[in-house]
Amino acid sequence: MKKPKVIVSVINDLYTDQRVDKVCNFLVDQGYDVLLVGRQLKKSLPLPPRRYKTHRMKLFFEKGALFYATYNIRLFLFLIFRRATILLSNDLDTLLANYLAHRLKFNTRLVYDSHEFFTEVPELQGRYAKKVWENIEGWIFPKLTTIYTVNASIADLYQKKYNKELRIVRNVSPLWSATNLLSKEELNLPEDKPIIILQGAGINVDRGAEEAIEAMNWVENAYLIIVGDGDVVSQLKEYVKQSNLSPKVLFYGKQPYLKMMNYTFYASIGLTLDKDTNINYRYSLPNKVFDYIHTNTAIVCTPLVEVKRIIESHEVGVVLEKLTPQNLADTLNSLLENAEKLKQLQHNCDQAKQVLNWQQESEVLKQIYPKIEQ
Repeated sequence: MKKPKVIVSVINDLYTDQRVDKVCNFLVDQGYDVLLVGRQLKKSLPLPPRRYKTHRMKLFFEKGALFYATYNIRLFLFLIFRRATILLSNDLDTLLANYLAHRLKFNTRLVYDSHEFFTEVPELQGRYAKKVWENIEGWIFPKLTTIYTVNASIADLYQKKYNKELRIVRNVSPLWSATNLLSKEELNLPEDKPIIILQGAGINVDRGAEEAIEAMNWVENAYLIIVGDGDVVSQLKEYVKQSNLSPKVLFYGKQPYLKMMNYTFYASIGLTLDKDTNINYRYSLPNKVFDYIHTNTAIVCTPLVEVKRIIESHEVGVVLEKLTPQNLADTLNSLLENAEKLKQLQHNCDQAKQVLNWQQESEVLKQIYPKIEQ
């Protein structure tokens, strides 16, 4: 008997999307045949071996309206000609193709995983594209029957907007232990001072990277490392060069998840500095929060609703009253100079990860994807 097949759709290049990778591995463990579909960029890195099948589509366009249109057309055609028991759409930019394919494949379930309050992302504000996405969402969302999202705040927003019940599956990290670690030397990390890290796949506008780098003008006894990539990284590198901060601010680029966690493990403090500039950021709960907790890395964060709730309830970091380079520098210096407090925060991380882990969180998914008995 063939296993039920789940086709999982995303619009990224599959390399660093840890939420989707965790869900795909969960589905494999539940007995499903899993195919993850995304796109191939010119700069995409080869994918490491995975327990499920992957497919990357090459497109002529890599951004803009033509990209989104051609991707959804290609995805729709891909989906209707493949056997599937479940179509799992991740975020609004894959929902149209999945919904249309679902309508033609009568015995196929459609599941929607909303990673964010999509129509309020900063890239859409003040643009005609926002209206387009709002129309797509307004047409399809009320028809969905199985929806989950990343935190209670976003679930509440959608519930109020569409009167739909959403399950909550936070993007927490799997239990992680410091085994088979690369050394600092192998990672090309400095060894003479503590390390502060800003990591993640989306180092973009309004996520505090600029303030973090500028703060290093007043932080003498530490290094700031940036592990990841995003829209503003090239400008950040130029600012570091012009400001003569190169000895203290180091860039390591995009890394596979397990290697990235090596960098995070060696950091004393982890930064998550998203700004409350839009609804989507206001209610976000970045992956890096949980990655820091799982490596016992004390956190310094901005007072976003969901992040603040985690930090204060588990006492794993410091919440900034406001984000300015000077205030951030003062907070970092205070922590670095108070070894006892820093150690306590790191100890609290060790306690918090016993409940904030993917193994616990994925219990919700068992209600959506029941185990297949072979």
